[in-house]
Amino acid sequence: MFIYKRCNCSSETSLNKNIYSSSPNLSTLLKLVSVPARLEILFLLEKKSHCVCDIETHTKFSQSLVSHHLSDLTEAGLVESYKNGKFVDYKLTSKGQELIKNLNKINN
Repeated sequence: MFIYKRCNCSSETSLNKNIYSSSPNLSTLLKLVSVPARLEILFLLEKKSHCVCDIETHTKFSQSLVSHHLSDLTEAGLVESYKNGKFVDYKLTSKGQELIKNLNKINN
């Protein structure tokens, strides 16, 4: 039986390979930032770095929830921490800044 095929693309285009090879990472990242609490933390860190206690105050989340989300965001490479006196502050990495910039474009 003959199946009519309109598209003349090969089944192994470089675009398809790129999409399939990055899908697990992209899917994981999208799941990570689909949590509203994590998005709220990312957008808060867009403006400036904050310690956990400041993030708690701004978001009204518990310390353990903030720490959990920061751990996940750090593991994904979106956030990094640094020592600031007796506090540990968190800020967006360049990957996190790029993500927020693109989310702002989509949202507007």
